[in-house]
Amino acid sequence: MSKFARIRELQRALDAGETTALALTEQALARIADPNGEGATTFISVYAEQARAAARASDTLRAAGLARSALEGIPISIKDLFDYKGDVTRGASALLKDAPAATENATLVQRLINAGAIIVGRTNMTEFAFSGLGINPHYGTPRSPWDRATGRIPGGSSSGAGVSVADGMAVAAIGTDTGGSIRIPSAFCGITGFKPTADRIPSEGVMPLSHSLDSSGPLGLSVECCALVDAVLSGEPEPSLEAIPAQQLRLLMPTNYVFGRADETVLAVFQHAVAQLKAQGVHVDEVEIPELDELPYINRLGGFVCAEAWFYHKDHIANHEAAYDPRVASRILRGKEQSAADYIELQNARMDWIARMEARLAPYDALILPTTPIVPPTLAELEDEEAYFRINGTILRNPAIINFLNGCALSIPCQPAQSAPVGFMVAAPAYHDLHLLNVGLTIESILLS
Repeated sequence: MSKFARIRELQRALDAGETTALALTEQALARIADPNGEGATTFISVYAEQARAAARASDTLRAAGLARSALEGIPISIKDLFDYKGDVTRGASALLKDAPAATENATLVQRLINAGAIIVGRTNMTEFAFSGLGINPHYGTPRSPWDRATGRIPGGSSSGAGVSVADGMAVAAIGTDTGGSIRIPSAFCGITGFKPTADRIPSEGVMPLSHSLDSSGPLGLSVECCALVDAVLSGEPEPSLEAIPAQQLRLLMPTNYVFGRADETVLAVFQHAVAQLKAQGVHVDEVEIPELDELPYINRLGGFVCAEAWFYHKDHIANHEAAYDPRVASRILRGKEQSAADYIELQNARMDWIARMEARLAPYDALILPTTPIVPPTLAELEDEEAYFRINGTILRNPAIINFLNGCALSIPCQPAQSAPVGFMVAAPAYHDLHLLNVGLTIESILLS
């Protein structure tokens, strides 16, 4: 299935009367409903009538010259972690399928609605967001757009979010990212994803996994698309992105940690992308970053995600463990073993590590590395439990660096056309979001040229 045009192009078409919000919404809904597509496993709920009503209202407002934002009339999907009034927030679990419906929208969902975005439905994900693979035994697993006949994972946990954009079932999607859950599906689905600095985006009405690491953000078709959605989510003014002259860019690329267990495709494509940047005058320092090698030891007991997931799930899992995906339950249960002293030690270690990493990154515009070190594996090979956990750890390793840093990061597709998807990650410390988006705009323009 073909993707939508980018947000700016759609806005020009809407303003020119070449299309309408209702037409875009019908196009999205038709793709979701296509029996030959991935809609049945990509969406858990479809809000067809609400979306059509919102689209008609949007067209009426536009006709009166009252477009509310750059998202006016734009179909958007939301992950099954965000409260949507009148529907159940399941976290793609069987456990919560009959829970009470939300009585209010999550703050960021309400901001999207107030901005004129059309919410077409809520997307599938790894159960309770606890895996980077995107596999769900309860609601099925949508397939990556690449090599679909073979059947490859979409990446997770925001699996449906990535596929909804890649397959043209939405123009943009809202996901969450605790260890890469926006950037991994973006990389595996050949689109762009943005993990903002966590506390820029409100978390009210969002089902948590790890409050120390969770962040919410957009998946889209370009850096600019992500920036436009991010502005609405954060309640900030629409940004005026400006590409930075390539000769002024200084990037830091680790030579250690991030390339371990990388496959030949990712290595070749990423190195080619770096060569493209250098050819345009971008300064890239390739150096060892010893702080990265400390992360496995710092998180040896399961880190924040296991400890905090155990806090949120301890009562449910004590009484209903059989309702969980066992591969999710086993990781949650690891948090039970952490003591209060372990948790405080982890907090202190993180603060020290962030200070040292921020000092190392200070002379540079951004850190660059592959989003994931491998291309999407097949669904079949992940049926083996040992392979599931090994590959999950490999896929999460690079993006999780930025969550631990409390930073912001983009995943930008950098593969040749019609080939395996590879994500190029561009990252920075907390609150460098706007500068990072400008850096990403520059890198995107070079890689697409």
